[in-house]
Amino acid sequence: MKFQSVNEIGRRDLIRMAGCAVGVSVLLGCQRMFAAGPHAFNSSLGDEGSMPDFKGATGWLNSTPLGRQSLRGKVVLVNFWTYTCINSLRPMPYVKRWAAQYQNAGLVVIGVHSPEFSFEKETPNVQTAANELNVRFPIAIDSDHKIWDAFDNEYWPAQYLVDAKGRIRYHHFGEGDYAEIEHAIVELLKENGTTGLNEGAVRVSGVGIEAAPDFAELRSPETYIGYRQAQNFASPERTAKNSDRLYSAPARLSLNHWALAGTWNVNAESAVLESLPGSVVFRFHGRDLHLVMAPTREGTPVRFRVKLDGVAAGVNSGVDVSPDGTGLVREPRLYQLVRQKGPIIDRTFEIEFLDPGAQALDFTFG
Repeated sequence: MKFQSVNEIGRRDLIRMAGCAVGVSVLLGCQRMFAAGPHAFNSSLGDEGSMPDFKGATGWLNSTPLGRQSLRGKVVLVNFWTYTCINSLRPMPYVKRWAAQYQNAGLVVIGVHSPEFSFEKETPNVQTAANELNVRFPIAIDSDHKIWDAFDNEYWPAQYLVDAKGRIRYHHFGEGDYAEIEHAIVELLKENGTTGLNEGAVRVSGVGIEAAPDFAELRSPETYIGYRQAQNFASPERTAKNSDRLYSAPARLSLNHWALAGTWNVNAESAVLESLPGSVVFRFHGRDLHLVMAPTREGTPVRFRVKLDGVAAGVNSGVDVSPDGTGLVREPRLYQLVRQKGPIIDRTFEIEFLDPGAQALDFTFG
């Protein structure tokens, strides 16, 4: 299956094609599918052909441009990611640690940033995200998906391991199986003549947004707000595409349904709050709730207040929310709004925006 843009195919269509369900051990997300572990990676060191070059990059961060010739003699880990995708962010502690742990042994890690949303094409936004995530390895800016297409890639996240001769020897799609990936890294380094490597797998514990998900309690799927991929929209009013409409939220929501309240302009990618008051509500089940948001089109920050079941989130606030439930959208990115500390039950989430112009794009859970 070739790559299709987010304009062309829905994530649930891919879930049906995969025949898999939410909550399995390896997660392929952000417009991609869930897949069981044995089908998500190639566990042997085969030969999948020559590594494509990186000529399609529109820019580079943390490095001068790299290519097949300059990487000759190195083992290369190519990590496809995008900075608003929770499935790309949660493996990042491992990728960063491998880059540091094996750099002197001959490993080069290259992050290929292939965007999902339009603002992720902007290099300054990627630079800001990389700085906040403390990503120091080279990043190829793949805003036109040319590197993505050259690798015939289909997923965020995806890792490809390339040997010192420039041949792709291993790939892995999705979260998880970190010991498996590291074993393949070590094998290729040893094959390249490196000795004295520590055979034990790197131990990493992600914090904040990068913390591992609680799959046992994850019952809510990624949910888009823009009309192109929106599902389970529960406001009684029909969506008015690319025009202002006053929406209302029902008194009760079914699990995994959501609604708008206030005057919003819903476009293909997002919903934009045109005037106050305005809020978004979602009935969910999971430890974590994230929402991709952006400030006003002019870049003005937007204040917000989060509630769970009608009260301030308190101890269940995510890293981007104060205990009193307030927060600020300063830049376009994924915001962690809820991290539950107690038993995980069905909860009603509400985010009320205190300034107009907020852009809401995509819910994800963990």
